[in-house]
Amino acid sequence: MVRVKPFAAVRPPKQYVEEVAARPYDVLNSVEAKDEAGEKSLLHITKPEIDFDPIIDEHSQPAYDKAVDNFKAWQDKGWLVQDEKPYYYVYAQTMDGRTQYGLVVCAHTDDYAEGNIKKHELTRKDKEDDRMIHVRIQDANIEPVFFSYPDNDEINAIVNKYIVGEPEYDFVAADGFGHHFWVIDDQADIDRITELFAEIPAFYVADGHHRTAAAARVGAEKREGNAAHTGDEEYNWFMTVAFPESHLKIIDYNRVVKDLNGLTPEQLVAAISEDFDVKEEGAEIYKPGKLHEFSMYLDGKWYSLVAKEGRYDDNDPIGVLDVTILSNLVLDKILGIKDLRTDKRIDFVGGIRGLGELSRRVDNGEMKVAFALYPVSMKQLVDIADSGNIMPPKTTWFEPKLRSGLAIHKLS
Repeated sequence: MVRVKPFAAVRPPKQYVEEVAARPYDVLNSVEAKDEAGEKSLLHITKPEIDFDPIIDEHSQPAYDKAVDNFKAWQDKGWLVQDEKPYYYVYAQTMDGRTQYGLVVCAHTDDYAEGNIKKHELTRKDKEDDRMIHVRIQDANIEPVFFSYPDNDEINAIVNKYIVGEPEYDFVAADGFGHHFWVIDDQADIDRITELFAEIPAFYVADGHHRTAAAARVGAEKREGNAAHTGDEEYNWFMTVAFPESHLKIIDYNRVVKDLNGLTPEQLVAAISEDFDVKEEGAEIYKPGKLHEFSMYLDGKWYSLVAKEGRYDDNDPIGVLDVTILSNLVLDKILGIKDLRTDKRIDFVGGIRGLGELSRRVDNGEMKVAFALYPVSMKQLVDIADSGNIMPPKTTWFEPKLRSGLAIHKLS
């Protein structure tokens, strides 16, 4: 079971929200962030290296100091203001005419330590350490993590009660995605949400594994440093936006490879044909239409690849994944790519960019071959997390990303 609580968010007044709200820190490099950041943008807090000319190392002490100064300045200037009392919040996102509704809540660090917040990816210590520094120096969760949970009709009913009203924030960002935000201010509803989540068996980390791990580590660190620790302190909690599983859609996460490992295109197709039924589809983009079907772009042509029976194990939650099938039977066996995390010959392309990005990178000579995959399902993600397994790298891509700056959680 999971614990949640309301919190008094630090957030922009309505007239500033579009200027303050920003894309997450990890979807922009420093140059892109500098180009994108207006005067009030949260990027000055999440990527403070952009305030230096030239841009400095994002992991340097001056950058960390600037992040703290900017967070204080944004509050002093009234661009960020803390709510007077704890609330829950509804945060909805619209993409391609489809809207998903999440609840902004605080989750408990003990639930992560005890395995009630389930993960499906490995984390890297260096990235955890960096996020931990940001939480520690700000004494706040500046950006939320992204969780899912099993659908609950009564929680949905409370959310539906609020979304028919006037939103606190309602805007379309430059990328075309809509963002909508309501405050749940009725105490009876707040209490009932807390009670209902106590019956939810688990949270699942959709996006933000490093931020989740960092928040849990900061909470543990603060406990150890507080001789008067009671368990009621705000540092035991961290901010997340939690969505019902049925609202979320995972999109494809594709692969491009720099060389053919010494093979000609014809030899590559022949080698792949041992484990796949291969069909040439022509010059028009071909998108996989079902599980265990892939598309390949090679030498100006698209191919469909359907894995042959017996080449994978549908009873193995990891073995059934298309990323595993492609890695085992093509990337490793034929192209010699053993480690997706470290091999410099492979790169990954989120499906939000479209399959045209795959053919573009091959046609311009940067890459030699591209593979498009059918998206992982939420059921597959949950099955893997429930079984304690870890997905291979670069398996899931969620869109739209959460906009940062709509709510911030202070740890004290």
